Amino acid sequence: MSQTDLVLGFVLGKLNTGDILFQAIIFVVLLLLLKKFAYGPLVEMMRKREEHIAKEIETAEKNREEAAKLLEEQRKLLKEARVEGQNLIENARKQAEVQHDDIVATARQEAERMKDAAKVEIEQEKAKAVAALREQVASLSVMIASKVIEKEISEKDHEKFILDSIKEAGEMK
Repeated sequence: MSQTDLVLGFVLGKLNTGDILFQAIIFVVLLLLLKKFAYGPLVEMMRKREEHIAKEIETAEKNREEAAKLLEEQRKLLKEARVEGQNLIENARKQAEVQHDDIVATARQEAERMKDAAKVEIEQEKAKAVAALREQVASLSVMIASKVIEKEISEKDHEKFILDSIKEAGEMK
């Protein structure tokens, strides 16, 4: 029987309850079969998909949090490294200044020592030169006196005598 027959039968007052009952049972069986073979697996597949997506979201969130922690840790380490580097540079600069000051002080002390040694040496050489000069003057004086005593000197002889004495003194050196 077709739907049109059913509608005509219903309109005409004649209902075929057997067909209605048979179609209702088939419909219920079809719903049960759909529930078991289509809707059930579909719902199960959707549930699994939902769980999978939830796990992926959870994993992504954990990864994001871990990445944020690692980033923060790396930033902290980088900051510490910069501070440590600055401290090393500052310490090296201070040490260089101390070494510079030590070198300058040592150089000044050495220059002062050399200057004092040179002064002492100059004084010694000066004393030697004065002593040698006194010795020469004394010997020249004795020589001049002995020659003066030996002869009476005229002005020309006197000049010649002085020149000869100077020449002899130069030869003594």
